[in-house]
Amino acid sequence: MPRFLALIICIPLAAQSGADRPRISLPYTPSLDPAAMDRSVDPCQDFYRYSCGGWIRDNPIPPDRTRWDVYGKMQQENQRLLWGILEEAAAAPGSDPVKRQIGDYFSACMNQPAVERAGLASIQPRLDEIAALKSIRQLAPLLSRLHLETQGGGLLFGFDVNQDFADSTQMIAFFSAGGLGLPNRDYYTKTDAKSVETRQRYLAHIARMLELAGDSPSAAQTGAKAILDIETALARASLTQAELRDPYKVFHKMPVSRLRTLAPAFDWSAYVKTYGLAAREANVTEPAFFRQVNTLLKTRPIAEWKTYLRWHVLHASARYLPQSIVDEDFAFYSAYLRGQKEQQARWKRCVAWTDRDLGEALGRIYVEKTFTPDTKARALEMLQRIEQAMETDIQGLTWMSAPTKARALDKLHLMVNKIGYPAKWRDYSGLAVSRDSFLANVRNAAVFESRRQLAKIGKPIDRGEWFMTPPEVNAYYNPQMNDMNFPAGVLQPPLFDPKMDDAPNYGNTGATMGHELTHGFDDEGRQFDGKGNLKDWWTKQDAEAFSQRADCVVQQYAGYTVVDDVKINSKLTLGEDVADLGGTMLAYMAWKKATETQRLEPIGGLTPDQRFFVGMAQWACGDERPESKRVNAIVNPHSPLEYRINGVVSNMPEFGQAFACKAGQPMVRENACRVW
Repeated sequence: MPRFLALIICIPLAAQSGADRPRISLPYTPSLDPAAMDRSVDPCQDFYRYSCGGWIRDNPIPPDRTRWDVYGKMQQENQRLLWGILEEAAAAPGSDPVKRQIGDYFSACMNQPAVERAGLASIQPRLDEIAALKSIRQLAPLLSRLHLETQGGGLLFGFDVNQDFADSTQMIAFFSAGGLGLPNRDYYTKTDAKSVETRQRYLAHIARMLELAGDSPSAAQTGAKAILDIETALARASLTQAELRDPYKVFHKMPVSRLRTLAPAFDWSAYVKTYGLAAREANVTEPAFFRQVNTLLKTRPIAEWKTYLRWHVLHASARYLPQSIVDEDFAFYSAYLRGQKEQQARWKRCVAWTDRDLGEALGRIYVEKTFTPDTKARALEMLQRIEQAMETDIQGLTWMSAPTKARALDKLHLMVNKIGYPAKWRDYSGLAVSRDSFLANVRNAAVFESRRQLAKIGKPIDRGEWFMTPPEVNAYYNPQMNDMNFPAGVLQPPLFDPKMDDAPNYGNTGATMGHELTHGFDDEGRQFDGKGNLKDWWTKQDAEAFSQRADCVVQQYAGYTVVDDVKINSKLTLGEDVADLGGTMLAYMAWKKATETQRLEPIGGLTPDQRFFVGMAQWACGDERPESKRVNAIVNPHSPLEYRINGVVSNMPEFGQAFACKAGQPMVRENACRVW
């Protein structure tokens, strides 16, 4: 996510490269860039390389990145603009309380000498509380305070507030699996050589972190082993990444009091009271996980739990602590796991954290500088055409019965479009921010957001709320809100380009819009109705027909290699793969309809249809380090970039016709998949 001084800046302007300077406006790159192509490649053999070979050649992965692509490059340009906004706010906020707040936050973050002087003082009170624990029953109130300060994340289990799957008008508490320091459960359960090596490296990392916090080498090694043992037991009781995509497997609504039955060794009354939770009902996403928590609480000694908590407090705060701890955290999580060569400059991290914690305050200024009413209107018009294409598509489906079609159309008509930014900006006036302590600001922001979420319980849903900030170069569909959200950051060139003809715009942004719309009807989204409730609105025959078509996509992507001998986990990526395919088809239909009365001519040696497909491919131009590919193969529901393009076009006869591809060529699948 995107995120920026003059008085305490740690990178002297004279030492900054051209890419390390604040911006006052965004650069322009066309949505179809001929220089990004490699026309020596046969598009029917490898369309991704044909469209993106030049971009990949001219844009090597920077040393502070694990992946570099069009989205990442756009995000960095947004960051540089936000950097300029934040420097100005830090130097001269004037009477504007919003500018003062974001300026103070950024200034405190950029003050690295103050962070070094503070050492571990900012987390020492919590470390002291952990050291004072004498019994398991005392764990609950402390864990509650830690969850408040980390927005419910990570330590032993997770706590959050979300819409009730059965009644999307209501917000309820969610208790979920958590407690891991590695990316997900597979890192603890897989037995291949790389996974074994990773666990050994993780053990060594924990030990070094504990030593940096004051443990002797022998105590640190003993503690690290106990931590890995506890986390492994938690991991084995957790659902897999693919299982978590099934909403029925993570919906177990029950009285909060029943948590005492699942895990009686934990003092739930103390936890709930300290957190301030007054709700009577909650969703416990993985009951078996909490039964395992109970077993561990009864069988592992309090000394091990104290070490476990110390580690997770260190881990949660590592990025904000002195450089020695930052370096160790980077060495394992970024350098080893993902192959990143260098740490990002301090300004990039501070911009990102400001956007995370004060995103709509910062985003309001970003929107004023970058996003015009005309851009918003044009984006909305395109999105409405995509929806019209979906309506036509649903009506023409031969495999879906009339009753299911009627419900699908009802869901489509109830879908809400959000473009650019929220209708009402979030109020951060209750958040205390100062230039004195950066970690205090981070903690205050986390508690502020935790309390904001907690206050939603029992109140009407705010359907105008966004879950991305305006500068974000991304988009999302929310199945319970039944809305599509396209921040201003993703509606900039080279993705959405008002200067360019419709073909690449529909291929690029149109396919993205179709992608998000299709999420409402993918393997996960289709299980929610138009009001956002988890409800089976499909006939049995239609559900089976959908599954057969989706299985074609599963089989196709399961054959693609990510890195070395690692294949795509196509059950994990199914929703995104279906959305990529369906979204591109919808965009193509919408573009053809939008231009049916126009006389389209070739441009730059490409026919209009070819321009559509090259525009569609060039959003994905990029490359990724092998280490990062290996991690993403386990945790990321998206397929690698090249397959998000080649996997799609090989299923589209329209592509084969546009480039005169022949049967048997790689970009022409003999048995093409189509779901929507």
